[in-house]
Amino acid sequence: MTRPVAGPTSGRVTEVIAGHDLVIFDLDGVLYLGDQVVPGATEATKRLRELGIPAAYATNNASRLARDVAALLTSLGIPAAEDEVITSSRASARLLAQRLPAGAAVLVVGASALEEEVRAVGLRPVATAEDAPSVVLQGYGPDVGWKHLAEASVAIRAGASWVATNADRTLPSPRGPLPGNGSLVAALATALGRQPDTVVGKPDPGLFVAAARERGASRPLVVGDRLDTDIEGAVRAGMDSLLVLTGVSQLADVRAAAPEHRPTYVTEDLSGLFADRDRVTVEAALG
Repeated sequence: MTRPVAGPTSGRVTEVIAGHDLVIFDLDGVLYLGDQVVPGATEATKRLRELGIPAAYATNNASRLARDVAALLTSLGIPAAEDEVITSSRASARLLAQRLPAGAAVLVVGASALEEEVRAVGLRPVATAEDAPSVVLQGYGPDVGWKHLAEASVAIRAGASWVATNADRTLPSPRGPLPGNGSLVAALATALGRQPDTVVGKPDPGLFVAAARERGASRPLVVGDRLDTDIEGAVRAGMDSLLVLTGVSQLADVRAAAPEHRPTYVTEDLSGLFADRDRVTVEAALG
């Protein structure tokens, strides 16, 4: 595939970015891998700022707080504010706050960030089935292990509902894809013989819709690296999407993709935001 050539910072009407009033970025595999910036990400986001186009950052990764995500982005040369970041952990906690009375027990399977989000909405994070939780909330955490899944299994069998922050099977890293929350959800699903009652993050369009609503955007562009989360979520939200090949999904995946997983544009990296639209459509990319 031909690498797209960036246009001038004045913005041409034929560029992918032209006509969009918000760019909603996925994070892992798009802007960074682990704690390393994706090549070209700093330059692309700087050009967006020069063009006056706002950005939002939507991530399924539930292991970091929004303020920590903003701090990480800023440290990588991508200035971001906490209120520009929307995480599946925060969205999940807010959903539970709507469903449960204040102080209700929630068994949290995940990182400390997920516990903090639950506590912030007035609910009580617990760690064992003996605490009689109303809900098991499962999100990615690098230290999640058998004992956490065992407690969740006991609680769900005892009647707790089961909510997953997201179902990404893998998580991008500099070493290649690693097991994500979806893999841990699958382990628990195998033990229980059923799936979660609710999955909050992408491909559910809620994160994208909330980001657009909060910023008054009428024509946002979603940028992601996964067909089964970022792109499907954009399709379900009725938004244009740009798939970058710096993370999980690759051109062969696009070729085999069902319509609900087909992006509007495909580019090697974020310079494609400033490429001529006709050069980076799916049809052009696939030849």
